[in-house]
Amino acid sequence: MTDFSPPHINTAPETTESLRHLREFLQDIGEIPTLPLLAERLLTELLRRTHGRQGWLYLLDQERTGLYHLTTDQSDQPDQLKATPRTLTLSHPLVHELAHRHEILDRRFSPHDTDGHVSLNTSDFIGCSLAIPFVNRGRLLAFAILQSDSNISAFYRENTDLLRIIAQSGASSLDCLLNCNDLHSSQELTRRADRLRSLETLAGGFAHEIRNPLTSIKTFIQLTPERKDDAEFIREFSQVVLGDVRRIERLIDEILGYARSMEPQLAEEDINTVVSSCLYLLDAKARDRGIMIQKDLASELPRVMLDQQQIKQALLNLFTNALDAMGDRGGTLLVKTHAIERWKGRREVQVDIADTGHGIPAADLERIFDPFYTTKHKSSEHEGTGLGLFIAHQIIREHQGTIHVQSTEGAGTVFRITLPSVG
Repeated sequence: MTDFSPPHINTAPETTESLRHLREFLQDIGEIPTLPLLAERLLTELLRRTHGRQGWLYLLDQERTGLYHLTTDQSDQPDQLKATPRTLTLSHPLVHELAHRHEILDRRFSPHDTDGHVSLNTSDFIGCSLAIPFVNRGRLLAFAILQSDSNISAFYRENTDLLRIIAQSGASSLDCLLNCNDLHSSQELTRRADRLRSLETLAGGFAHEIRNPLTSIKTFIQLTPERKDDAEFIREFSQVVLGDVRRIERLIDEILGYARSMEPQLAEEDINTVVSSCLYLLDAKARDRGIMIQKDLASELPRVMLDQQQIKQALLNLFTNALDAMGDRGGTLLVKTHAIERWKGRREVQVDIADTGHGIPAADLERIFDPFYTTKHKSSEHEGTGLGLFIAHQIIREHQGTIHVQSTEGAGTVFRITLPSVG
């Protein structure tokens, strides 16, 4: 591993400005959020320090099987560099050399094949002057290839420690972003696996839930030829079958709506706008039932990263559930938003949904988020599919939020959604 001993940097007056730029650089790279931007900043600094003309950066791929060309603008490359490979395996001679020696390679200062080692005099990188490895915790994460002027040898000998500082700091920042990307990928895979498991559960439940409706439809079809002249039978059984068909349609719509939401499109949103939009859609339905909608939406809420359509689906499920709990006897639906402070200044946004309905029995509270579990009466016009709360729970959880319920039988229910804010 490279010995990064304290650097010996000239203390002449002209170095003062150089040190100031170095401090700014070290601060900048710790705040850059993406790998392409970080690569651009690293190359800009290295080219400025070496008086180089062009640079390219190769970065370790996600599978850790090779390195790929992260900087892709080659429009102004000299002809001999346009054949520079897009990817390199770990067994490539240059990659192998940088990974094992962790030393900067200089085409002019390091003679070809000196001491049995590879230099930059390779067919892949003709015309390049420096190869600078970015090594962190003994692992090669990336390397930069630079084109520099004819004075590179003298500069390199006098500024080796400075380039090592830049490379080591850059390697730390690259490692941090690579780890963040790995974590994000793992979370995405977990989210997708969880969604697929949910769909598997839904599919099994769907098969069970439609068995009874299909049985009644089958019975009606079988009996109709011999009872076709029985007007009362045809009228009553037709209503039963129509209700069963509508139930199957609702089940299909619920499952398809959830399945279509596989890839959330996250954006900064104002939760108050989303809440108001959903309540507007339910306003006429609430008035018809004599239900009053009250809004208590806090001003200047922090914004939230969310998929607007998915959160609308979750909120509409919860709002509809609240209206159905109050039925046609009237009542009040209160929706309240506010911000709360967590540890270290972290803020979250809460949405409280309170109804004055019949409440949920204590024995049912632990199961209300289970798929196909419903407390609505089977004979009710508003018979539930048992998927609304399950889907809302899944969507909120996939947005890194939480949902809790408190209920008093005969008095009403409160659902509380908590979502992490952007800032």
